[in-house]
Amino acid sequence: MSDLVTYNVVGDVAHVVLNRPDKLNALTLDMLDELGRCARRAAKDRSLRGVLLYGAGDSFSAGLDFGSTTKQVGRVLRTFVPRLFSGTANGFQNPAWVWRSVPVPVIAVVTGHCFGGGLQIALGADFRIVSADADFSIMEAKWGLIPDMSASASLSQLIGIDVAKKLTMTAEIFDASYAKQIGLVTEVADNPHTAADALIAQISQRSPDAVASAKALFERTWERSSLWNFPIEQFLQMQLLRGKNSSIARLAGLTRSVPEYVQRQF
Repeated sequence: MSDLVTYNVVGDVAHVVLNRPDKLNALTLDMLDELGRCARRAAKDRSLRGVLLYGAGDSFSAGLDFGSTTKQVGRVLRTFVPRLFSGTANGFQNPAWVWRSVPVPVIAVVTGHCFGGGLQIALGADFRIVSADADFSIMEAKWGLIPDMSASASLSQLIGIDVAKKLTMTAEIFDASYAKQIGLVTEVADNPHTAADALIAQISQRSPDAVASAKALFERTWERSSLWNFPIEQFLQMQLLRGKNSSIARLAGLTRSVPEYVQRQF
């Protein structure tokens, strides 16, 4: 990993940090590549119980660093090509959407500015816990563009189409209170890092296999019909019932003891 995005495991939680604080963590092409690598690394680590994604310094990310990317025209064009390991997502979309495939809860901890591409990366997390002074913008319209780092998919799961159009067409900057009101963020907290730690600790009381399967269930079925959803529910549940952690959870429930789970199996 480069110094532009750092990856450190503390206990059983991976800390992925956007690390250009002097540039408000504006995103370079190298950072986008590193984010994808961090997500794939986290997905392979069965000992993890969560991922915290945040920016160094005062801001999450001010968005794409146009000064840097406009100097790399050839590389920008190559980044638009879908990646073989990410389905239809290209090198701009994958760094945001790839967190959906990491089988542990991913929490974006947002402070300061969260604009453009930075916002789209935060939207790729399972939860967004933000400080009261955080501000947000779907800022691409300022540059005569549309958001193209998976926002069309993530926004549709969170807010109404009219609000999505308004924010995208105006590029207006809005505060944490409004973001919570429209459903864009999960929680506004005085200390978002402490709140994120508490949420991971709460989720970690449950079977890691059940948590991974819950995430997979909703990622695969959220916008589909029952004809598609029910077989997925059935498959995931049968898989869990055959697993060791499910037995541990049931025994703990019956004996009113604290479960001691084994490493994630699925």
